[in-house]
Amino acid sequence: MDRSQKAESVAQLNAAFNEVGVVVVTRNLGLSVAQSTELRAKMRDAGASYKVAKNRLAKLAIKDTDYSGIEEYLSGPTALAWSEDPVAAAKAAVEFAKANEKLEIVGGSMGTQVLDEAGIRALASMPSLDELRGKIVGLINAPATKVAQVVNAPAAKLARVFGAYGASEAA
Repeated sequence: MDRSQKAESVAQLNAAFNEVGVVVVTRNLGLSVAQSTELRAKMRDAGASYKVAKNRLAKLAIKDTDYSGIEEYLSGPTALAWSEDPVAAAKAAVEFAKANEKLEIVGGSMGTQVLDEAGIRALASMPSLDELRGKIVGLINAPATKVAQVVNAPAAKLARVFGAYGASEAA
């Protein structure tokens, strides 16, 4: 990489760090190209991004952002995963690491809160924003459905009573 490419890479990473909700630092312990491609696809499906970046450039990119605390994790063969959803990148990285021992979760950060490996795994066990939205909609919808059933129940009972009287008079 020449100097302009490095500056562009730092600027792209910095822009990403200013927009995301979580950054996960992983250590690549010999992933093949196919495995790396599979990991990137899983990240994309989860709404996250995954990038192998030079540690020195990543350290420059995280300066003056909320993620400056992850600088200690940037040593060795590392890669960064990030997403706007605070759970998506962590969940995708942890799920892939369970199936493949060549990817190690090092740590990360959720805003200014620096997380170790256990913190990232705990974050990954939480429901995603979409799952939480679905649960909230379900909770809001359930009382409305129950109210409609309660309101309609007396009318349905009356209709059954009138139907029974009509049937008994006809007989």
